[in-house]
Amino acid sequence: MTDETTLSEAESDIEMAADEQEPEQNGEETPEGDISGEEDAPEAGEAEEEAAENVVKFPVNATEHAQLMRMAEALLFAAAEPLDIDSLAARLPEGADVGAVIEDLQKTYESRGVNLVRIANKWMFRTADDLSFLMEREAVEQKRLSRAAMETLAIIAYHQPVTRAEIEEIRGVSVSKGTLDVLMETGWVRLRGRKRTPGRPVTYGTTEDFLIHFGLENVGDLPGLDELKAAGLLDGRLPPGFDIPTPSDTGGEGDGEFDDEGAEEYGAALDDHLAQEKGDGD
Repeated sequence: MTDETTLSEAESDIEMAADEQEPEQNGEETPEGDISGEEDAPEAGEAEEEAAENVVKFPVNATEHAQLMRMAEALLFAAAEPLDIDSLAARLPEGADVGAVIEDLQKTYESRGVNLVRIANKWMFRTADDLSFLMEREAVEQKRLSRAAMETLAIIAYHQPVTRAEIEEIRGVSVSKGTLDVLMETGWVRLRGRKRTPGRPVTYGTTEDFLIHFGLENVGDLPGLDELKAAGLLDGRLPPGFDIPTPSDTGGEGDGEFDDEGAEEYGAALDDHLAQEKGDGD
C-alpha cells in the first residue's frame, strides 16, 4: 500500500509541474495594443532617416578654426566670382568667425603664387603681383591699311620723291589728316628731302622695310603698266596718255641730304610735316 500511495503522489506532482510549465512554454498572449505599438515604431524611424538625408551635416570638428579655413578656401577657390562676407557666412557653420578666418587665410597666402585679395568688398584669389609677367603674352598686332592709305602708298612708291600736294593732285582728293603719319609709323614711308619749289615742301619715299615686306630687291622691281593690266589691277580703257612712271630710289628732284641751303636743324623737316598736318586740320 505504501508503494502504491507513493507512486500516485509522484504522478500527481508530475502533472502539476507540467501544468505550471505550459504557460511559460507556449507564452502569454500579447495584447493587440502592444502589437500595434511595435509596428508604428519602425515607421517613425524611417521618417526620421528620410528627414536626416536632406540635412547637410558638418564634420564633428567643423567648429575648429583650421577646418573653417579649409572650408572658406574651398569656397573661394571654386567660386566663379568674388564672394562677400555674407556669402561665405551662409555656407560656413553657424556662429563661425568669418572675419578671423579670412584674415588668417589672407596671411597664409601672402607669400604664395596666388594671393587672397579684396576687391569691392569681396574676396577672391588672384595671381601675385610680382608674378604677373608670367601671364604676359607678346603678339604682333596686325593693322589693315585703309584704301586711302594703300592708294597713297602706291603713289609714293611709283612717283617718289613726291610731295603731299602732288599726291593729292594724282588722287584727285585731299590726303586725310594722319594718312601719311600711319604710313610713316609702319616704317614703309620716310622723308626724302625738299623740293626746289616755292615753300620748299618735303618729299616722301619708300623705305627698306617696304621692299622687305613686299619681297622686292629694289623699287625698280615694282610691276609696270603691262603687268598691272595683266593682273587686272587697271581698267582696260585707260585715258589717252596715261602712263606709270618708272620708280627709282637713286635720287631726283626733291631727294637729297637737306643740305642745299646749308646744314638743316635736326628734325626740322619732320616739324614742317607735322605743322602742315596741323594747318590742314584747322
